[in-house]
Amino acid sequence: MNVNLGVPYESIVNRIIEKGYAGNQTEVIRQALIEYERKIEEEEVRLVDKGIELEMQEIREGKAKARSLESMEKKYGQ
Repeated sequence: MNVNLGVPYESIVNRIIEKGYAGNQTEVIRQALIEYERKIEEEEVRLVDKGIELEMQEIREGKAKARSLESMEKKYGQ
C-alpha cells in the first residue's frame, strides 16, 4: 500500500519518529489506526450506554414499559 499523506501529516509522522514513539512510518500509521479503532469502539459503547440510560429514564418516568426477556423472545421468535 502506498499512502501520500501530504506535507503537514508527514511532518507529524517524522516528529513522532524523532521523539522515539515509533521506529518508522509504517509503525506510526499502524499505531494511529489502532488508536482510531479504539476511539470508535469507545464512542459506540458510549452511544449504546446513552441509549440505555434514555430508555431507563423513560421506564422510570412511566413513558415506556419494561418487558421481560422471555416476552421479547416470544414476540420476535428468538
